[in-house]
Amino acid sequence: MKIIYSIIFALLITHTSFAQDYSDKITLVIHGGAGTITRANMTPEKEKAYREVLNTALQNGYAILKKGGTSLQAVEATIMVMENSPLFNAGKGAVFTHEGKNEMDAAIMEGNTLKAGAIAGVTTIKNPIKGAIAVMEKSPHVMMAGKGADQFAKEQGLEIVDPSYFYTEARYKALQKALKEEKVELDHTENKKDEIKKSPKTGYQKEEDLIFTEGKKFGTVGCVALDKFGNLTAGTSTGGMTNKKYGRVGDAPIIGAGTYANNVTCAVSATGHGEFFIRSVVAYDISSLMEYKGLSVKDAADEVVMKKLVDRGGEGGVIALDRNGNIAMPFNSEGMYRGYIKDGKSEVMIYKDEKR
Repeated sequence: MKIIYSIIFALLITHTSFAQDYSDKITLVIHGGAGTITRANMTPEKEKAYREVLNTALQNGYAILKKGGTSLQAVEATIMVMENSPLFNAGKGAVFTHEGKNEMDAAIMEGNTLKAGAIAGVTTIKNPIKGAIAVMEKSPHVMMAGKGADQFAKEQGLEIVDPSYFYTEARYKALQKALKEEKVELDHTENKKDEIKKSPKTGYQKEEDLIFTEGKKFGTVGCVALDKFGNLTAGTSTGGMTNKKYGRVGDAPIIGAGTYANNVTCAVSATGHGEFFIRSVVAYDISSLMEYKGLSVKDAADEVVMKKLVDRGGEGGVIALDRNGNIAMPFNSEGMYRGYIKDGKSEVMIYKDEKR
């Protein structure tokens, strides 16, 4: 018996001695949507507002990592900041469906366990990312949708709100505009400023209203993080598509399309034209290129976003992070709200000409 105990003790000591501390590599990356985001379409006041919220999200998540928290905890806290802001198409700022409702999707995935959770078409969960985490941690399932997902969240004690909580005047105006034009408007692209001024269909005259005709760009929010334990997590949350019909679900809650994490490769959160991201299984494709072809996270992300997606007509971008803290943030649209924090240094970017 003493021999057995000695062997067990030796194994524990060996495991501990080889356990790697990633404290010097902790990193957090975020995005707040991609699309035709240009300086010509942005007022100084709105740009300042976006940068402030993005920076707050970064700082909140990084503070958790610095205190020894997990990447899951950091991703949750970071995304909640953006879900609670009306500036982004997630949570409070979610766009309206054809029926005048706010239907939200979210997903989470852990890189160390490959466990994942997702919700789709929910209408009463204040912070959809918490609903996705609840599905992952407290159910045997990966995805729940509609009334069932809302009911499950309520049973788990998550904060439930009346659907009116998600109402914003800007989003409602965008729906009315879309209904009038009888077409579906994606939340990732919009007319350029000069085109809007020339168009008699917009119904927007004032400068402060103009920014909200760009509401289509207030897209999906996401976060990827690496903690001191060397574990990656990816999370994504969205309000979907303005004027969407028939229970449409995009790529954000689809594991492997808009959200994916694997400690062996990387963590990915995507934003863009969801149908193309689903067909191309974008997030998993980036991971696969790293695993099977040995590409770096940057080369893999560029291959998928800047080549494959472009060839297939898909617009958008991703944030990706590997276990060594290497970051990739490619996008093939005119802009993407994005930022990262590493070694205590943070940077927030919006336009294409802003480089890391």
